[in-house]
Amino acid sequence: MNRSRTAALLTAAMTLALGAVALASSPQPAAAHGAAMTPGSRTYLCWQDGRSQTGEIRPNNPACSAAVAQSGANSLYNWFSVLRSDAGGRTTGFIPDGQLCSGGNTGYRGYDLPRTDWPLTHLTSGSRLDFKYSNWAHHPGTFYFYVTKDSWSPTRALAWSDLEEPFLTVTNPPQRGAVGTNDGHYYFSGNLPSGKSGRHIIYSRWVRSDSQENFFGCSDVTFDGGNGQVTGVGPGTGSPSPDPTTTAPPTTAPPTTAPPTTAPPTTAPPTTPPPGGSDCMAVYRVSSAWQGGFQGEVTIMNHGSTPFSGWTASWSWPNGQSISQIWGATQSSSGSSVTATNVAYNGTVAPEGTTTFGFLASTTGTNGIPTVTCARR
Repeated sequence: MNRSRTAALLTAAMTLALGAVALASSPQPAAAHGAAMTPGSRTYLCWQDGRSQTGEIRPNNPACSAAVAQSGANSLYNWFSVLRSDAGGRTTGFIPDGQLCSGGNTGYRGYDLPRTDWPLTHLTSGSRLDFKYSNWAHHPGTFYFYVTKDSWSPTRALAWSDLEEPFLTVTNPPQRGAVGTNDGHYYFSGNLPSGKSGRHIIYSRWVRSDSQENFFGCSDVTFDGGNGQVTGVGPGTGSPSPDPTTTAPPTTAPPTTAPPTTAPPTTAPPTTPPPGGSDCMAVYRVSSAWQGGFQGEVTIMNHGSTPFSGWTASWSWPNGQSISQIWGATQSSSGSSVTATNVAYNGTVAPEGTTTFGFLASTTGTNGIPTVTCARR
């Protein structure tokens, strides 16, 4: 437990130091904006498969477990983040064959694995389907949906030559629900390809018209007369995960000084961004949990064009949780409401940069995930 606790703290500390420049220097930024929900992409359905009351994600489905083993749990806490910020509408020759499901994003290569046990959406060939696509952040652009050729096999990684021409193209569809929530999504209807049967992949691309950023995803489907039912998700689809309540609480003290400058590890798992509508986004995660308590972390993202000189994050606890210790921020509470503001060394956040703060908290049962909002100061 000490090793896990130390790793979590180092992750938080080192992310603070490098967050302001990490996205500017990488073609795969940590910020995220959407993924197919119907039919569900691999990352979305694997996130659903592994959700728990503690906020941790522990996959049940064996394909999801294999993907996390390769790519880390961050790939599910950021299920909406299969993107390339430098794609600019490019496809063949830019995203390599065998890496279409990850979009060539190194943090999601586990979702390129050729397997027959991914979560599966059951559909009827030629029928009308109500599509849903998550909108963690709202952007204009065009959605392209492809289906695999009849010659494709789920036993090999997807290549561009496996795809037919797009069967559905939609530009700037309407949206429902709050932006940046689990329920928020774009929605549109379209006819599924005719003459299909058995296992296929529906491949999606979202090409933003206001930037070079593009999103990619593989949705595993079977054309068997279904109406959108999903199988292969949840307990019973694989080996059970360990009970987090049997894990002892951490004992290592949190950092009290400015963080080091060593490059961060790649497995810190953020989740639950807030409603959009501003250039500040906050991502909440539970990094570990035990009986009566947990460790949490919030990542602040700057999606604006100018640096933050400071920031404020706010949320309300849904189940009476209470913070006992915090680092990387100054906290004030009133009842269930919490406000956290930056400290001296992490107030500046560059455009498309991030910074992080962490805390220890108590809980008396259900540990529901709050919706965190943030604003620049």
